[in-house]
Amino acid sequence: MTSPATEPVASTRWRYRRRRFEKWFGPRGASFVEWILVIVGAIFLALVVKTFLLQAFFIPSLSMYPTLQEGDRVLVNKLSYRLHDVNRGDVIVFERPPSETSSTIPDLIKRVVGLPGESISFIDGGIYVDGKRLEESYLADGTVTSSSNAPYKCTADVPCVVPPGAVWVMGDNRSDSKDSRYFGTIDQGTIVGRAFVTVWPLGRFGLL
Repeated sequence: MTSPATEPVASTRWRYRRRRFEKWFGPRGASFVEWILVIVGAIFLALVVKTFLLQAFFIPSLSMYPTLQEGDRVLVNKLSYRLHDVNRGDVIVFERPPSETSSTIPDLIKRVVGLPGESISFIDGGIYVDGKRLEESYLADGTVTSSSNAPYKCTADVPCVVPPGAVWVMGDNRSDSKDSRYFGTIDQGTIVGRAFVTVWPLGRFGLL
């Protein structure tokens, strides 16, 4: 709550500025200038928030189904990985890898599956991290993870190793997702932020 001592000071300053505006622009002009200042301030604040804090992203495909559906909108926290490391299971937005040139979409959204130094293998329809099967409760029942048509096979004999400063990402809709099986690991420096909530449509509002 604002202290009583500061309220008169702020009010006095505002009245002084108002009188100056009225002197320069007249009563109507002063109101117009005040509205311009409010609008400019709001735009500046929105730009700061979008650049450094939060940004909304539109989901253009079913690659993250059932977690995300085509047409969903999510909020992405851009500060997350300045405060802590990337965690397995995080849903992240990252810059489209240079090798993926077939789309005009600048950013992709996938789930982090492998962390730096870990080995990834696809065995019997599942993902194995350092030889241990990864439990993935976020997948639809009956989901099979395969790399048969992908460049990165990641077999039990020749697993894919995640290098330092990178992560292995995959879509939850394994049969309809171009992910690290196709373009390899992504550099953590290309991560825009962590998607943490679905905000649209309202019926699907919820944390990720």
